[in-house]
Amino acid sequence: MPVEAGAAITITAFDWVPDFAKGQVRDLRVRWALEEVGQDYAVRCLQQGQQKEAAHRALQPFGQVPTYQEGDLTLFESGAIVWHIAERFPGLMPEDIGERVRALQWLFAALNTLEPPIMDSSIVTIFEAAEPWSAPRLPGIDKRIKERLQEASDRLGAAKWFTGRFTVGDLMMVSVLRIIEGEGLIETFPNLAEYVARGTEWPAFQRALAAQMAGFTGNPPPGFDAWMAELQATQGETT
Repeated sequence: MPVEAGAAITITAFDWVPDFAKGQVRDLRVRWALEEVGQDYAVRCLQQGQQKEAAHRALQPFGQVPTYQEGDLTLFESGAIVWHIAERFPGLMPEDIGERVRALQWLFAALNTLEPPIMDSSIVTIFEAAEPWSAPRLPGIDKRIKERLQEASDRLGAAKWFTGRFTVGDLMMVSVLRIIEGEGLIETFPNLAEYVARGTEWPAFQRALAAQMAGFTGNPPPGFDAWMAELQATQGETT
């Protein structure tokens, strides 16, 4: 469904992020869920820094995006928002109670089991690359990621989706696994690579991704170019 300024649902997103974050900011997960269930939504774009101001912290106490507003309801945390969308609108949840819970267990597995080591890798290789503890941590982080990927691959096997049919659990699993797509980790497990490709080829995902990318019309904050130059210099020293 298209982004509509007057839609009943409003989400927040950034108007600018570094190139490496484009297509990965977590409002994409919410957009994808809304596309899957056929709901229009409006977007309130924030400049970098506005997410830390009091007006936004009233909606999101940790100063992050996305948020979700519909009438008197305000939510934060992409997992909670996507779960709500799946419960509120048909299309992402099975009708059988047991199957619904199994779908949710994969949503939680994506966020609690797979995403933490994946994000640890991003933190030490990007945001903390200049710190002395960064390089020594990487082997352990990579080992944990590979273990989790092996376990996920073993469970998926030859199936198309973790829950038999595409559900909210698969939406979140694909969203998390694609963070490391192209880095040589997912590609080690052909069934996971095919699983991610299957999800991201869906029209609903493609519409969500296009909408997020179209929203990046802002400018970097002061000092970003200097920070990026320092980061690139640090990465050059450690490769």
